[in-house]
Amino acid sequence: MTLILVVILTALVFEFINGFHDTANSIATIVATRVLTPRQAVMMAAVTNLIGALWGTAVATTIASGLVDPTVASQEVLMCALLGAIIWNLLTWYVGLPSSSSHALVGGLVGAAVAAAGSWDVVIWSVPGRDGWYPTGLLGKVIIPMFASPLLGFLLGFLVMGVLFALLRNATPKAVNSIFGKAQLASAMSMGFMHGTNDAQKTMGIIALALAAGTASGRLSELPSWLSFLQTAPPAAGEKLAIATWIKVMCAVVMAAGTASGGWRIIKTLGHKMVRLQPVHGFAAETGAAAIIGFASHFGFPVSTTHTVSASIMGVGAAKRFSALKWTVVERMVWAWIFTIPVSATIAFWLMRLLQGVGYAN
Repeated sequence: MTLILVVILTALVFEFINGFHDTANSIATIVATRVLTPRQAVMMAAVTNLIGALWGTAVATTIASGLVDPTVASQEVLMCALLGAIIWNLLTWYVGLPSSSSHALVGGLVGAAVAAAGSWDVVIWSVPGRDGWYPTGLLGKVIIPMFASPLLGFLLGFLVMGVLFALLRNATPKAVNSIFGKAQLASAMSMGFMHGTNDAQKTMGIIALALAAGTASGRLSELPSWLSFLQTAPPAAGEKLAIATWIKVMCAVVMAAGTASGGWRIIKTLGHKMVRLQPVHGFAAETGAAAIIGFASHFGFPVSTTHTVSASIMGVGAAKRFSALKWTVVERMVWAWIFTIPVSATIAFWLMRLLQGVGYAN
């Protein structure tokens, strides 16, 4: 029972870090365009993240039962997965790189599960979808969206910005800034809401896995009646996860608290170093990214909000002119994207092997 509580606490630490690590996703552009001060933007993001986190469970279902065999997801595996993701998140936050908390968690989960089982067979690589053509599992839910969401973010940011250029070609800069200074409030709120619908649910899935594993192992069988709500089971294949309200509220509040603590290092990279932004550019980037993340959340894809909004900002910059992008910054970000899953998986793998080596885990 104690270990289960430690895993849940670690999951909440990850959620808090995710909040301040990914704050920049929804507020970098609105800070860069000076529509809101950093303090105002952080509070807005905290509120919208909180509301979004309470919306739906599709992504949580993917994390809880769609990536690795739930029977191997012991408390030790989940602990190592979370620590692998936390270590990578803190490292990239320290150097100011907007890497993906989502992919760090996925990588950690896969690495720890493989180490525990001693085989790659525990990874759910691909399962035919109900319609017979689009696969679920790691391939369909993570790998394909990992490449598709930044590409779509870039294209949609480019397209929205191109359309706005055409519509506003005769407008004065003063009028454009006045209009989109207000419009960007709506787009930034949408971005914060969509971030909550996707990122907060990943920790909900981990907590559901921890409770399901504890129930299956008998660790929760002797709970007093007032704690019986902790007993749960993973969903059957293809079924959505029925997450208890207390799990959703707890994760939502912790993510909002993390968001409220800010993440200025990454805000500077996204909002200032990559391309110079005005309110109209921020509106285009946020609108494109929010649309893609909303689509992904609906279908249970744990996509990287970081990758999506970063690529959308790149698309907006490219619509201005390709030379407007600072390609050295973009290159550093791309390398962080590439390394996130393998590095976090490797960290979690060796943490699990360490536990096995000292006899703490099988």
